[in-house]
Amino acid sequence: MGNSLLDQLKKSGLVDKSKVQKAKHSQYKSKKQKGKKGTVAQLDETTILANKNHAEKVAHDRLLNQQQKEETERNAIAAQIKQLIECNSIQEFDGDIAYNFTDGNIVKRIYVSEKIRRHLAARRLAIAKLGDDYELVPTPVAEKIKQRDKQCIITNDHSATPPSNEEDPYADYQIPDDLMW
Repeated sequence: MGNSLLDQLKKSGLVDKSKVQKAKHSQYKSKKQKGKKGTVAQLDETTILANKNHAEKVAHDRLLNQQQKEETERNAIAAQIKQLIECNSIQEFDGDIAYNFTDGNIVKRIYVSEKIRRHLAARRLAIAKLGDDYELVPTPVAEKIKQRDKQCIITNDHSATPPSNEEDPYADYQIPDDLMW
């Protein structure tokens, strides 16, 4: 049993000559890095820079992966919204009555029938924005869309009360939702 463990493994065919040399080389390096008292020698500047560059690269890759994941989620939500609007939109809403609504700060107008106008005033239908077009969808579908993106649903929320003025002489009078202009 005068042979070393590496020689025995080589004879049995478990390792080859190059693996033995690599193992010996790594043992030699680890012995050389240890100082006289068994402490690890100080790292040189190139190793410190390499570690720093590696850490920066890992952080940058992590940031890129996060941005890519967020972009994928945004695309998936946009596809869901588009599908909800296209599948549930009211097709026959053309009419003679102009219905005004605001999209941001811009007043828009669509022409609807009397029945559709009543449904809009009673909030059984909502206006959804699909690209540059506007579609009418039922309110439950509008709520699902609003959960995903509030910008796609245009609401004429007349139920929100403006700040009350105690001196307002018309405070007791309600403004009807279906007022024709």
